[in-house]
Amino acid sequence: MTLNAVIFDLDGVITDTAHLHFLAWREVAMEIGITFDEAFNEQLKGISRMDSLQRILRHGGKEGAFDHKQRMALAVKKNELYVQSLASLTQASLLPGIRELLMEIRRANVKIGLASVSLNAPRILHTLGIHAAFDFCADASRIARSKPDPEIFLAACAGLHVRPDEAIGIEDASAGVEAINAAGMLSVGIGPGLGHAGLQLHSTRELTWECLTDFWTSRTVLKRN
Repeated sequence: MTLNAVIFDLDGVITDTAHLHFLAWREVAMEIGITFDEAFNEQLKGISRMDSLQRILRHGGKEGAFDHKQRMALAVKKNELYVQSLASLTQASLLPGIRELLMEIRRANVKIGLASVSLNAPRILHTLGIHAAFDFCADASRIARSKPDPEIFLAACAGLHVRPDEAIGIEDASAGVEAINAAGMLSVGIGPGLGHAGLQLHSTRELTWECLTDFWTSRTVLKRN
C-alpha cells in the first residue's frame, strides 16, 4: 500500500492558536458569569464552536439558560474576538519543523490536506504563508458532525481523491485522534495523553518525513504479516 496523502489538523499541529481560543472564550464566558481555566480549555480542543459553547455552559451550570438565538450570538462574539487576535500571527508562528515537513511531503509527490473545524482555517493558512502547500482543505462548512466523528477526515480524503487507508492523519487533540482512527486512517498524535494514536510524538520537532514514512512502512508490514 502506497502512502498517498498526509492530512493535518490546524490548531496545535501547524500553529498554536489554542491560547487565542482560550482568551476569546474566557472573555465571553466571564460576561455570562462563567469562569474556567486553561486546564478546562483542553476539553475544547478539536471540537466545533457550538460544541465548545455547550461544554462551557454545562461547566458553568447554565446549559438551559440560553435559547438558540442567544447561543448563536455568544458564538459570534467569541469568533469576533478570536479573529481580532489572529492579527498577532505571522509566518514565524508556524510550529517547529512544519514548513520543512510540508516541503518534504511535496517533494515526495504526496498530497497534503487539512482537516480543521475552524471556519477561519483558510485565513490562517494565508497568514502563515503556507496556503499554496495544501491540495485540499476540509473545514466546518463541509460537515454536519464535529470530531470525534470521522466526517471531516473522510471529507478531506474525498477532496484529495484518496482512500482513508492511503492516508496518515496528524492531530494534537484526543477527539481528533479518535476521528482519524474511526476514518480508517493511520493516526499520529502530537503531545501527551494521546496513547490511542498509532504513533505518539512529544512535539512537532519530531514530526519529520522520515518519521512518517518509517511509521507507514512499519504498519503496512504488520498488515501483510
